[in-house]
Amino acid sequence: MRARHEVASILRQEEDYLNNTRFNGWQLRSLFALRKCRTAALGGHIDTCNSPKCNSLHLSYNSCRNRHCPKCQGHKTQQWIDNRSDELLPVAYYHVVFTLPSALHRLALYAPKIVYNSLFKAAWGTIHGFGKNPNYIGAQPGMISVLHTWGQNLSLHPHLHCIVPSGGVNKQGKWKHSKKREHYLFPVMALSKVFRAKYTALLRKSGIKDQKLFDELYKKQWVVYTKKPFKRNEAVVAYLGGYTHKIAIDNHRIKGITKQQVVFSAKKYRNGGKKELLVLHPHEFIRRFSLHILPKGFVRMRHYGFLSSTCKRKYLKDLQAELQIVIGLKREITPHRICPKCKIGILKTIVTFDSRGPPKNWQTNLKNNLPKKTNA
Repeated sequence: MRARHEVASILRQEEDYLNNTRFNGWQLRSLFALRKCRTAALGGHIDTCNSPKCNSLHLSYNSCRNRHCPKCQGHKTQQWIDNRSDELLPVAYYHVVFTLPSALHRLALYAPKIVYNSLFKAAWGTIHGFGKNPNYIGAQPGMISVLHTWGQNLSLHPHLHCIVPSGGVNKQGKWKHSKKREHYLFPVMALSKVFRAKYTALLRKSGIKDQKLFDELYKKQWVVYTKKPFKRNEAVVAYLGGYTHKIAIDNHRIKGITKQQVVFSAKKYRNGGKKELLVLHPHEFIRRFSLHILPKGFVRMRHYGFLSSTCKRKYLKDLQAELQIVIGLKREITPHRICPKCKIGILKTIVTFDSRGPPKNWQTNLKNNLPKKTNA
């Protein structure tokens, strides 16, 4: 169902604020893209249903395709899930979350690439080190990781969601199972200490020389959170798929918008995950939302070890054969462009137009919902 309120509505309402506030160029470009998403400003297209019983016309405005846009991510998530389903192995998978302490939030505002790249490298370095240790696996592990930078209240909260299989690939390209652990793959306290050491070393290597910051980082207890392995392998991809194209806030969480406030729902984890309503001034809402616009070209989902693209091409089919994986029949995928009227036919684009709008002759056809027989 379409959300009643949208981030784009807030951005359009606060155009003066956007024009007179010191966002960086990439943030402004992204915010203006979200504001124009699926409006006449981006042009559009006219589609017709291919079902003979329907044959209706539909006008659609183009999407911005920005990865921070709440309206442009839904079908991308499903595509990712479909593409990853055939890559599963019949082994346990663990969910591991690496979280940065609040002392690094200020640095993340001014040097996001250093902070977030170091997070990826330190997380993989930690998993790789434990995986190669013969006490745990003694082979090359794998990892899929997705960066999130937000908390439910839109504050800065950088953390990395990772999926780690319970085993690895040895030098001969054969699968090696990990030592069986019911609740976690590696000891959590040891993971936290190694992660902190690797991360601070990467910061120093990148040129950060703030000794007070490092002193504060070593005083704090770093958090690495792990869950029990997934009960069903099919749930692994579906679970991580919910994180791959997730953004800071979904439009459905926004409950009300006025000139003075934005009301949205948020889970309060300290209260058992119960939902509550939060109220922010529109300017504060936009400021917090902009904190989570990643630098241009930054890759927020990465694959490591035997799950990297190169290793998958080299080992995946042999591993699946070795582990005698049974690949089920692919489910039928619901087309993204299904007709909203008959729910059966597929939409086919017959006319495209720019910001000036559709040609007048097609405006008449749309009004009467009559398909034109001749080419436009």
